[in-house]
This record gives sequence, structure tokens and C-alpha cells, in this order.
Amino acid sequence: MFSPEGPRLRELVVQALSSVERGYDLLAPKFDHTPFRTPDSVLDATASALRRTGPFDAGLDLCCGTGAGVEVLGQVCRKSVTGVDFSAGMLSVARERVRPPGPPVGWVRADARALPFGPVFDLVVSFGAFGHFLPRELPGLFAQVRSVLRPGGRFVFPVVAPPRPGSLTYGTLLGFDAVMRVRNAVWRPPFVMYYRTFRFGDMRRELVRAGFRVEFWALPEFGRRRDGSPKVRLVVAARADA
Repeated sequence: MFSPEGPRLRELVVQALSSVERGYDLLAPKFDHTPFRTPDSVLDATASALRRTGPFDAGLDLCCGTGAGVEVLGQVCRKSVTGVDFSAGMLSVARERVRPPGPPVGWVRADARALPFGPVFDLVVSFGAFGHFLPRELPGLFAQVRSVLRPGGRFVFPVVAPPRPGSLTYGTLLGFDAVMRVRNAVWRPPFVMYYRTFRFGDMRRELVRAGFRVEFWALPEFGRRRDGSPKVRLVVAARADA
């Protein structure tokens, strides 16, 4: 699973027994060499879809980590790009490694559930961050995103089709979530990272309740499943204003 430059098992254990923030501070220098980083294929497909509908003026990468999404925004935004994350370690790596061509880039340390911005963005993206939020936190999270978007602004993120029950991937993710639930039941502080809490129907319902018009765009680069449904969709939630 991991490249030679990635973290060792002991390092992952230490991370998993820390808080989410402290765990990512520790993992940050090697994060880009783990499977947790969003694959370039997904980033490139998202950028391609956004180029067909942009350009945008100001963009925000929500839970930016080491800045992979900031590089996407640098391709489609004209005036400014901002990355926000609550891990100082991840932001430190991002500042050193990410210098995309295009508009100026800023980095802000903050919790996605309490964003320190007004309605100044035309586009918000997020990649692979929703496993860190419990279902009950989605309404507040989506309300925060809406509050930083200008009228008509968009909140965009990719969603991979869930694995079929009985498949190896399904069993692996189910097992991972079970281990994390046991860990959080017996150890403090909790480390919130689940793969099966962000359910498609719940996500769409909460986006609509938060004041978004929701569309789903198939990303053709990844093809379709046997039933004809896309393997990867781009969720495009536009701020709905009366």
C-alpha cells in the first residue's frame, strides 16, 4: 500500500492513537506517499470538468491537507486561491511544496466547521475529507460552506461509487470502520476517520436543506459500472438564492 518514502507501521499506529489534528501533523511530511492522498487521476478529471464551466474568480480548497486541491483551483481561478485546514503540519508541507501557476495562493489554519471568511468565494472544492465528519455534523458543515460562497457560487467534490456488498473492497472498508469504532470506544481522544458514514442520499438531502441546488456530473474518465451508473461522480452544489 505504501511507497518506500511513506510512513512505517509504527508511525501509523502513533498517528491512529492521536487526535485527528495531531495525527495529521505527524503524518504530514509523508502524507503524499500514502493511499490517503487523492489520486492524480481524480484531481485531473475534476480540473477538466471545472475548466468546461469556469473560469472562476476566487477559490477555496476545504480541508486542503498538503494542497493537492489548491493545484486544481490554480487551473480554474483567476484572482485568488486559498487552502484551509486545521492541521498546522499539513499546511506547513503545503506551503513548501505547492506553488501552482496562476493567481496568488493563501493558506489559513481553521476548522471547516467554523470558517473565518465572509461570502467571498465563487468556488469551494474538497477532496477526500468527509470521512472526518460524523453524519450529525453535515448540516453545520454545509451551512458553513454556503456562508462563504457568493450568490451562485459552487461547492464541488468527487464521489466514488460505493463498493458492492460482498466485494473485497466492501469488506476492507467495513473492517476499517469497525476497527476505528472500537478504537474510539476505548481510547481518547477520538480519531474520526470513517469510510462508510458519508452516504450518498444523506449527503444530497443535507446539501438541499443547507440551501444548495445539487447536480451530479459523471466523470467519463473512469467509465461506468455494469448497471450503467458512473464509477465516479462530481457533486456540483450551487448556492441557491431566492
